[in-house]
Amino acid sequence: MNMFKTAFLALSLVAAPAAALAQETAPAAPAEAAAAPAVLEAATNAAEAAPAFPAAKPVPGIGQPVDGALGIQPQVTKIGEEALWMHDWLLMPIMVAMSVLVLFLLFWVAARYRAKANPVASKTSHHTLIEVIWTLVPVLILVGIAIPSISLLAKQFKPAPEGAITLKAIGNQWNWSYEYPDHGIEFTANMLTDEQAKAAGEPRLLGVDNRIVLPVGVPVKLLTTASDVIHSWAVPAFWIKLDAVPGRTNETSFTIEKPGVYYGQCSELCGDRHAFMPIAVEAVSPEQFQAWVKSKGGKMPAEKAAEEAAAKAAADAANAANAAAAANAANAAAPANATEAAPAAANATNAAAAATGN
Repeated sequence: MNMFKTAFLALSLVAAPAAALAQETAPAAPAEAAAAPAVLEAATNAAEAAPAFPAAKPVPGIGQPVDGALGIQPQVTKIGEEALWMHDWLLMPIMVAMSVLVLFLLFWVAARYRAKANPVASKTSHHTLIEVIWTLVPVLILVGIAIPSISLLAKQFKPAPEGAITLKAIGNQWNWSYEYPDHGIEFTANMLTDEQAKAAGEPRLLGVDNRIVLPVGVPVKLLTTASDVIHSWAVPAFWIKLDAVPGRTNETSFTIEKPGVYYGQCSELCGDRHAFMPIAVEAVSPEQFQAWVKSKGGKMPAEKAAEEAAAKAAADAANAANAAAAANAANAAAPANATEAAPAAANATNAAAAATGN
């Protein structure tokens, strides 16, 4: 009987801590259940508190094609303005003048040297002056076109200056993905349906669900690549058309001079939905761009640099504190070691003296 009492008592002692622990931890489950809605509510409030970025409305005739219009879209970059001037005031006059000259010569030769007016044909086969003219004049025309063309081409591929915003465009079948490496932002832009575009006031086949947002007056470094086949990132109002090639990164730079909404499209045949890869860029003030970056959960480079500097300073301070603590501990241990070492040194000296008989 005593043995059974002892066994029962032992089992009770073993079970008692487990029961106490269960009683202590049991209320934690309701607490966690109550905390879950609180966390969800906090996350919702944080999302609602994030600064909203109102999208600008496109202006008809600006940054988009116009039905029945002739000519090139108004340009909003310095390179585009220079290229438009070259097209309108250099290339077009030369082409018109050459076309009129050739047409005049055709009619003049047909009238002047017809069989009725020249029953006896001329046997002239060479004319030095004419041959010099028709060789030298085309050369001079080509040189006149080449000089500004080469200059414009060099400006288009001039490396972006310091402080430029980096925008990486990745072509996919059939949408565009974008990255802002300096700001920690990534998103994908898909074309709006006709109904969505009409409701949002966007032009058909050009509106997207996520616009690119860039600041006015700030240089932009554009990088393009592709994930599948060759695409081409083109915005006519920027005078930009840059191929996006898988396994390769192409680069150009530009600076938008006027705020607004500007549209483009993929300009390289890339599959059956090639026509449904629009590009939409919203140019805003630098302050609005900062607000957009925050609304996307990103950070400005200056903020990131300040945080990194603060983290580095904190790490350096911690390392310095640890080094100081280690030095203090070593200094505190040094006298004790010296005290312990003194008798040992005396014993060693006595032993050496005894060994030598001194």
